Amino acid sequence: MFIRFKENPLITPTEIKPVNENYKVIGVFNAAVAKFKSYTILILRVAEAPQAKKNEFKVPFFDVASQTTKIKSLDDSKYERKDVRAFIPKKGFDSLPTFLTSISYLRLAYSNDGIHFKILSEPFIYPHNSLQTYGIEDARCTKIGSIYYLNFSEVSPQGVSVGLVSTQNFKSYKDFGTIFLPDNKDVVIFPEKINGSYYALNRPSTANNNMWISKSPDLIHWGEHRLFLKSGNTYWDNGRVGAGGPPIKTDNGWLVIYHAADVNDRYCLGAMLLSLNDPTKIIGRTKIPFLEPKAPYELKGFLPNVVFTCGSFLEKDQITIYYGCADQSIAGGTISLTNILNNMKN
Repeated sequence: MFIRFKENPLITPTEIKPVNENYKVIGVFNAAVAKFKSYTILILRVAEAPQAKKNEFKVPFFDVASQTTKIKSLDDSKYERKDVRAFIPKKGFDSLPTFLTSISYLRLAYSNDGIHFKILSEPFIYPHNSLQTYGIEDARCTKIGSIYYLNFSEVSPQGVSVGLVSTQNFKSYKDFGTIFLPDNKDVVIFPEKINGSYYALNRPSTANNNMWISKSPDLIHWGEHRLFLKSGNTYWDNGRVGAGGPPIKTDNGWLVIYHAADVNDRYCLGAMLLSLNDPTKIIGRTKIPFLEPKAPYELKGFLPNVVFTCGSFLEKDQITIYYGCADQSIAGGTISLTNILNNMKN
């Protein structure tokens, strides 16, 4: 059903030089996708961590006052490593903030064939305000007219919010600020107005980790929020659900590739079809995932057993999907639209 590129993984951390001195790139993953001129562009999430000895608790953060990235050393009597992603306060020190082990930003990679990518040496978007002090993560790219809109997770001690910028040339961008308040993520914007309004899927970080859908007149002010899809009760979606890349318009409806995870954080990909005239209505959905972590680069890495997409595109009957593997590398593959539609259950 889903055919992985034989060249996978397409991009790995060893191919990327860190932009911060005395840091190392620990992950390049969860890339947004754009078709620009003759290129396929990946908007990469690059995660860098300070070089540290085994028992050192060093954490990076963006200092707004100096507009630089700094390193803080944590007291191991007050902090413990929750997992590979974060340091959390020990019992009795609950008033202290949680810190991430790395800081992420967005970097561009260009390709003429969709397989072999040239990675630019400098960031495209780097943390720059108080809601981004822990990094910028997991961008999605929606083209509306001639403008590309990039939304992404902004991470700080205040939580995870969603920022928005636009670009027409992938050299400079216009910053619209924060469009969804903490805690929210996995935002994908539909590529056109529907009955006079823009729509976006999003995933508030609640105990249930369900998907919601929201409306906007201008891509900036969002409201009329309503529950869209609950996490399920099957082997692959009983932990959380969230949107993948921006919805793709087809003759049959809006195609949404989405991720789901079980209670052990094993991530898979599925698909659903929404009504063209009313995207709040799900008219079809794959019963089982079309992509599960099975390849070695999907099973082992920074966060094992994860496949996570932030972008795809449709050409004729072929959907090309790029996805993060184990929060460490980027891979890609294809699946036919006909195949997905035939495997949907109303």
